[in-house]
Formats: sequence, structure tokens, C-alpha cells
Amino acid sequence: MATSPEQNQHLQDLLAAAARRDGASQAAFAMLYQSTSAKLFGVALRILRREDWAEEVLQECYVNIWNHCANYKLQLAAPMTWMTSIVRNRSLDWLRRPHKEDATDDDAVFDAVESPEPGPLALLEQSTEARAIAGCMARLDDKQRKAVSMAFYEGLTHTELAEKMGEPLGTVKTWVRRGLTKLKDCLGAAALSGA
Repeated sequence: MATSPEQNQHLQDLLAAAARRDGASQAAFAMLYQSTSAKLFGVALRILRREDWAEEVLQECYVNIWNHCANYKLQLAAPMTWMTSIVRNRSLDWLRRPHKEDATDDDAVFDAVESPEPGPLALLEQSTEARAIAGCMARLDDKQRKAVSMAFYEGLTHTELAEKMGEPLGTVKTWVRRGLTKLKDCLGAAALSGA
């Protein structure tokens, strides 16, 4: 989850404001949600592959982030990295649980509490950044795309990628490095052209 220094600072400020638990805490947390939910939903959806599960996991993660934002330590991880780790770990835990589908129709309950604000999926779909990234990802060769996707969406290290892909560590590092370079160039060109 590459973010600019300015974005990192903004997210740090929002986490710190939410952790104070004063009159501005809830507003800061709402801004944090608006700034990060689309990306974090994408992480959960990529791992879980079910929209309903991803939404539920994301809700649990934001409760966890709210409860533990005072424990966030900048020295250990950037804010987006910290929150992505929470989503990734919770998603993997979710996959390990047995799931029984409830046959009851709870739509009336959800309709009663439906918010006029766009949900995380709508934010993700509306995101021009997401469209630009998807277009640039499509230009990578298959192995680069797979390596970058697994590193980004699943949060895998180079070593974990090498094991999962059954390839040498150096090869996987090269795929990721070259893939990220191509993405950076592609996204830079897209930004310049206004695409």
C-alpha cells in the first residue's frame, strides 16, 4: 500500500485524533474510514472473494482499529501498512472459521440501518485510482502481475511469494521490482494524460 509522505502524515494525524477520545475523535475516525475503506475493502475482497464476507470483516477491522488506535506506533509501520495487516490477518482468520449460511432473510434489518453514504464497494468502484491501477496491472506480464498482486493484496513477503509461486527468491524479487517500476511509469503517464 504505497502512500505519499503527505498521505501518511494525514492518516497518522487522524489516528492520533481518534485515539484522544475527545469531541473530535469520531469525526477524525469517520475521515479515516473515508480515506482508507476502499483500499482496505479491496484487500479483504481479494482474500475472501465474497463481498458479504469482505464487508463483515472490514467492519470488524474498523472496530479493532478504533479500539487500538492509541496503540499505533509509527516506528513499527506506516498507518496504511498497519491497517492493511489488520485486514489481512482478520481475513485469513475468517477463512479458517467454519461458516454456516443463515437461511433467514435479514434484508429488512439492513434496509432499516442503510446509510446514505457510499459503502466501501461503491467507493472502490468509483475510485479513478483503482481504474488506473487495474489498467496498468493489465499491461504487466503474467508473472509480474501475479507477484505484484499477491504481494499487494495478500501482503506476502518476497520469501512467501517465492514459496507460493514455486520460484527462486531472486526471480520473484526481480518480478516484483520490475512490475512496480512498470506500474509507477504507467501511473505517472496516466496522471500526466489525465486518464
